[in-house]
Amino acid sequence: MPEKSTLPLPEPCPCCAPCSFWSRRVAGTQVTGSMRSTRSENGRSWAWRSRPNLLVTGRLYFPQLALRRRLGQLSCMSKPALKLRSWPLTVLYYLLPLGALRPLSRVGWRPVSRVALYKSVPTRLLSRAWGRLNQVELPHWLRRPVYSLYIWTFGVNMKEAAVEDLHHYRNLSEFFRRKLKPQARPVCDLHSVISPSDGKILNFGQVKNCEVEQVKGVTYSLESFLGPRIPAEDLPFPPATSCGSFRSQLVTREGNELYHCVIYLAPGDYHCFHSPTDWTVSHRRHFPGSLMSVNPGMARWIKELFCHNERVVLTGDWKHGFFSLTAVGATNVGSIRIYFDQDLHTNSPRYSKGSYNDFSFVTHMNKEGIPMRKGEHLGEFNLGSTIVLIFEAPKDFNFKLKAGQKIRFGEALGSL
Repeated sequence: MPEKSTLPLPEPCPCCAPCSFWSRRVAGTQVTGSMRSTRSENGRSWAWRSRPNLLVTGRLYFPQLALRRRLGQLSCMSKPALKLRSWPLTVLYYLLPLGALRPLSRVGWRPVSRVALYKSVPTRLLSRAWGRLNQVELPHWLRRPVYSLYIWTFGVNMKEAAVEDLHHYRNLSEFFRRKLKPQARPVCDLHSVISPSDGKILNFGQVKNCEVEQVKGVTYSLESFLGPRIPAEDLPFPPATSCGSFRSQLVTREGNELYHCVIYLAPGDYHCFHSPTDWTVSHRRHFPGSLMSVNPGMARWIKELFCHNERVVLTGDWKHGFFSLTAVGATNVGSIRIYFDQDLHTNSPRYSKGSYNDFSFVTHMNKEGIPMRKGEHLGEFNLGSTIVLIFEAPKDFNFKLKAGQKIRFGEALGSL
């Protein structure tokens, strides 16, 4: 009778913790070395007491781990390989009927979240391509059908346009940036702050705990949105990062509070924005970033959406202290133009995400900055996006708004 031999235990994958499946396989490896077979009476059934040949191909002993490697869920894989193998299945998971890929969950596969999947879309590249397409001059005979389709889709009111003839606009970019008739948007003189653009009021009110609501119940950090108040290289000591310290840098007068207002510009709205009050612009900060959609539904879905997206922050002072206007980019709205800032270039490949670029309008020749009058032209988007106002005002400042209401440029936002 042959002696019993102990086969070596298979080593688990170093990238994964041993699972119950691996334990069951290991428990069955200490068997006799002989492969005794017992032929049944019909001569067709064999009972194998051991399977040493399968140890040569360890992957057969670990089908779960082998499948997980193919699905790209092991931590040892590089991020590009992880995305390449996992995301196609994730796309199918969300597109196919519910439960079609449910068997994959039995081997430990989990789909990438919708937010992570959406953030992986190259929105900056797509927006640059869309911008190039907008610059293509349309044939004269094609202009009316294309613009009429856009007007019908987004409800554009061409009676307010300075030029109603659709053949006048050579490309989509000119049509998006169309001007209005002078009497179409009268500026309210009775209130201290007016709406800088057409749009929908997403949120407004007093800033609490240095958190700003992008939509109801979804907030973002004020410091992450505006960036440091003073460039770190200009400080003799490291800047404070606490909420109270950052707020004290913005609120310059005792008894004042910080207020905010978020206005969403739909694709069919008037795409230019104006000065909301009499103030002086002293500084511009450009944050390169993603260009995700900023519609209200997406703002509820992605936390700190406005902090992820590319934006241009204009800061300065008005009669009550600190005042800022931020133009937030969105999908297909990589182009943000400020009329008095010729050095600003948005959605450019030379900028890296996570950084920001500062520019001061205060010089030796101009020690005050850029003065802006209420209602004066300030800048424009290409398609639609979001305007965020953050400003300092006395405690008795009151908004004349309702959340969700439609508003037009020149109408009152609030006053003392």
